[in-house]
Amino acid sequence: MSEKSKIKCTKDPAAFCREVGTKATRKLKARRNAAQGVWFGFGMMGLIGWSVVIPTLLGATLGIWLDNHHSGSHSWTLMLLLIGLIIGCFNAWHWVAKEDKAMREEQEDNDE
Repeated sequence: MSEKSKIKCTKDPAAFCREVGTKATRKLKARRNAAQGVWFGFGMMGLIGWSVVIPTLLGATLGIWLDNHHSGSHSWTLMLLLIGLIIGCFNAWHWVAKEDKAMREEQEDNDE
């Protein structure tokens, strides 16, 4: 520690204690979030994957049923599969945007 910082600390010990406390709290919170981050990331990856897969499979299943019962000149299966995929992608985009917003707000709160 330099002489200048020693002098600064002795002039206002309450401010120094608050600053140390704030930094310690931030480090503890970051350490807790880092351990949770890996599993949270895997969970989000699964959630995003299923949010795309479920509407796609539902669309394909409904399309197969419609093709078997109401055949026509176009494929219901292909059309509903693509519609389900598009809905699933929008759903995944919604989840990612929501989590990104929450992470940014949390980081802004920590920076204050």
